[in-house]
Amino acid sequence: MASNPSRDDDFPDDGDTYFDRDRSTENRFDASLLRASTRLLPTRHPLLFSPTHTVTQAMRAMQKEHRGCVLVTEDGSADTRVVGIFTERDVLLRIVDRGRNPATLPLAEVMTRDPEALPQDASVAWVLNKMCVGGFRHVPVVDRDGRPVYVVSVRDVVEMLVERFPREVLTLPPEYGADVARTREGA
Repeated sequence: MASNPSRDDDFPDDGDTYFDRDRSTENRFDASLLRASTRLLPTRHPLLFSPTHTVTQAMRAMQKEHRGCVLVTEDGSADTRVVGIFTERDVLLRIVDRGRNPATLPLAEVMTRDPEALPQDASVAWVLNKMCVGGFRHVPVVDRDGRPVYVVSVRDVVEMLVERFPREVLTLPPEYGADVARTREGA
């Protein structure tokens, strides 16, 4: 009896590596991708504010730059250490939900103080660990003195995966399941 190969046959049983023999090693998903530096991720400069800036100022910058967070440093510059992070989640849970006025509310009152951060030499696996275990969508990356270098977002990780595996992601049919032949019952 001949077996019908399924899509699952493309994946090894050990779960450690997915490798299509027709592709170069650039498009290989294995533990080495997770060990890669966060510098591999498509990051942008962080939006920096001081604790005395208002929530409205931070929200306007987030809207303008299409970002989900700002970092709060001692004086609002990249020359001082990160003392907080303010995210879109904070807007919903600490301001809107409590009826506070963002125009007069300083970031110091609603930011997450002393956020967990990673050093510049951290791996992609460490970013994913922080995001998964901590429930974070944004992880600050700092230098040895705690000064901001960049922020890694979930979006950055997704963009890296799409960039590494464009054929698998970008060539899908426009609708889920559209590539599966459907038969009419009773025909």
